[in-house]
Amino acid sequence: MKPNFVFLLILCCILSVSQAKVAAPAASNGFRVRAVNLGGWLVTEGWIKPSLFDAIPNKDLLDGTGVQFKSVTVGKYLCAESGGGTILVANRTAASGWETFSLWRINEKTFNLRVFNRQFVGLDTTNGNGGAGVNLVAVENTPGISETFLILRNSDDPNRVRIKASNGFFLQAKTEELVTADSKGNAGWGDNDPSVFIMTNTGGLHGEFQVTNGYDPFVAPTVMKEHWKTFIVEDDFKFISRNGLNTVRIPVGWWIASDPHPPKPFVGGSLKALDNAFLWARKYGVKVIIDLHAAPGSQNGWEHSASRDGSQEWGNSQDNIRQTVAVIDFLTARYAKNPSLYAVELLNEPRAPGVSFETVTEYYKSGYEAVRKHSSTAYVVMSNRLGSPNNTELFPLAGGLKGTVVDVHYYNLFVDLFKNMTAQQNIDYVYNERRGELSAVTTSNGPLSFVGEWVAEWNVKNATKEDYQRYAKAQLEVFGRATFGWAYWGLKNVNNYWSLEWMIKNGYIQL
Repeated sequence: MKPNFVFLLILCCILSVSQAKVAAPAASNGFRVRAVNLGGWLVTEGWIKPSLFDAIPNKDLLDGTGVQFKSVTVGKYLCAESGGGTILVANRTAASGWETFSLWRINEKTFNLRVFNRQFVGLDTTNGNGGAGVNLVAVENTPGISETFLILRNSDDPNRVRIKASNGFFLQAKTEELVTADSKGNAGWGDNDPSVFIMTNTGGLHGEFQVTNGYDPFVAPTVMKEHWKTFIVEDDFKFISRNGLNTVRIPVGWWIASDPHPPKPFVGGSLKALDNAFLWARKYGVKVIIDLHAAPGSQNGWEHSASRDGSQEWGNSQDNIRQTVAVIDFLTARYAKNPSLYAVELLNEPRAPGVSFETVTEYYKSGYEAVRKHSSTAYVVMSNRLGSPNNTELFPLAGGLKGTVVDVHYYNLFVDLFKNMTAQQNIDYVYNERRGELSAVTTSNGPLSFVGEWVAEWNVKNATKEDYQRYAKAQLEVFGRATFGWAYWGLKNVNNYWSLEWMIKNGYIQL
C-alpha cells in the first residue's frame, strides 16, 4: 500500500505544479497584480471629489452642460431645426435632443452653443452685405465671434435668462418660426418680454476639461497643483504596501506628455505628480501600471476621458492616433528604466461602435511597438472595447505579441440587468456569469487576462455589512483567477464603497 500512496502523492504534486504553471503569468515567476486604481487624481472625475469644483463661478454651466430654453411669450422651446444645418425656431412643446444645446464655456458668462448635429448656433452671415444679420442659424462646424453668446441670469431666479449675441442685441422669439437677435431687452423679467427664456439644465460632465476651463486660467493651475499634491501622498503607498496590494494602476491624460505647458485649458504639473508616484512606488516595493485614461478627442465621450461635451472623436483622424502613440512613447521612455514600471495600458475603455475594431487594432499595434522600443519587459495592456459583443476580438492581435494583456472591466452596475437584483443574486452572478466571462478571456496560450476595474458596490438597497463582505469576497475569489491580476476602482472616493482605503479600514475587504 505504501508504494501506491507515494506514487499517488507524487502524481498529485506533478499535477498541482503543472496547473500552477498554466495559471501563472508567463515570465513573471507567478506574480499576480493585486492593484488599486488611483482614480480621480491625474485625470479628474468630479463624482470622486466634488469639492474640486466648489469655487468655480457659475459651476452649473460647465463645458458640455446641456441647456434648454423655453420662450416665456411663445411658451415653446428653442430648437435647432433638423438638429442643425439650418435655422433656429421656437415651436417645440417638449424638449429632447434637437432642443438641447451643449455649452462650450468661454468664461463664466460667455459660451458657444453646440447643437445635436455638432454645429454651433450663430448669427446668419449670408445677408449679402458682408456683416452679420439678426437671424439665428446653426451651420458652422467651428465657432467664431458670431457663434459667441452671453447668458445673463436673473439674480432672483437664475433660471430666467437673456441671451446676448455678438451684435450687442438679445435673442427673442418673435413667433414660433422667427427667432432673431435684435432685442434691447428691458429692466424687467416678466412673461411679456420675448427676450426672456426659462433655462433648464439637463446636466453635464465633471472631468479634467470642465475643472480646468471652469476656473480662471490664473486660478486653475493653483487649484490643480494643490489637488495633485494632497489627494494622493506618500503615506498612501505605505498603506497600499502594508495591506496586501502590490501594484497601482494610475490613470493619466494625453496632455501629460506636453507638461509643463500642455494645450489649454489643461494645466501643467501632473507629470511631476507621476514622477512622485514612481519614487514612492520604488520606496515601498509597489509596481506601477501607467494607464492612458484620456486620449485626444476622447475615446468614449465620458468625463473620465476628458471629453469637452460628450463627443467621442478619438480615432477619426490619423493625426490623433499618431499623437496618442507619441504619448505612449513619451511615457515609456521616461519610466522604462524604473524598476517599478510593470505595464503600460495603451487606452482605457474605447467605446464601440464609435471606435471601430480596425482603428483600435491599428493603434494597439503602433502603441505596442512604441512600448517595445524602450522596454522589452513591460507588459502591454490592451483594453477591450466597451459595447463590443466579442470579448475575445483582440486575441488574434495580442496573442501574436509577447507580453500582452487583455483588460476587462466588471461592474454589477450601470445597466438595467442589475437594478432589481438582491444581494445573493449579485453574488451568484459573480460566481456564475463573471466566472464564465473571465474564463473566456483566460487561456493557457493567449494573452494574459486582467480585471482592470471592479468595485464592491451595487444597486442593492439596505445591504448589510455582511452582504458587502460576501460580495467583495466573491469578486476576489473569481477575479483572482485572472492570469495577470485585478485592480479595484479606486483608492479614494467620497462614496465609501468605491474607496478601497475605506473598505479596508472598516473591515469590508480583507486581502
